[in-house]
Amino acid sequence: MVRTGLYYAAPPALLGGLLGWQGWWLAAAGFLFLAAFVLFFFRDPERVVAGGPGAIVSPADGRVLAVEETMLDGVPQRQVSIFLSVFDVHVNRAPIGGTITALRYRPGKFHVASRPRASRENEQNEVVLEGEGTRVVFRQIAGILARRIEFWGKVGDQVERGQRLGMIRFGSRAEIIFDSRWPAQVRPGEHVRAGSSILAVRE
Repeated sequence: MVRTGLYYAAPPALLGGLLGWQGWWLAAAGFLFLAAFVLFFFRDPERVVAGGPGAIVSPADGRVLAVEETMLDGVPQRQVSIFLSVFDVHVNRAPIGGTITALRYRPGKFHVASRPRASRENEQNEVVLEGEGTRVVFRQIAGILARRIEFWGKVGDQVERGQRLGMIRFGSRAEIIFDSRWPAQVRPGEHVRAGSSILAVRE
């Protein structure tokens, strides 16, 4: 479990305990349920990392919203967009092994993360990874409930494929952009898991 989850779970757990001690069982149950849900949200299960050099793994758990062609710096790219519901694991992982070459934070709005406008207008953090003969751009995008993006690395860090990189709290969106010559292995509607689902492979 991500340690910060304990700080969020402690207040409702303590309040639920106090209400139960006073005999207010229904209210106590509500706060204890909230504490349990917070702990569930901040879970961080171990994962068997899939693939090897020549494979891009999912940076997030969630449902694939779109697989589409795009342009980045004038170069044809492929983009996979993933929606994280509040029931998904929200810890993000490195899609490839390599070096963090750029970090760009952009403040913004908090539209529903499953809508296309969230990609353009919402608060987001962009991470550029270079390694294994390619470059990948990964975006953490806040949703209507998520008001905090965490990233646990810095420019120059060496990371391994599937390594924990950060999290977005309470429902969000993740996008990954990579070379269009790498065929996508997923389709819209599929559910993927961070680190253990392969999104694309090099031909």
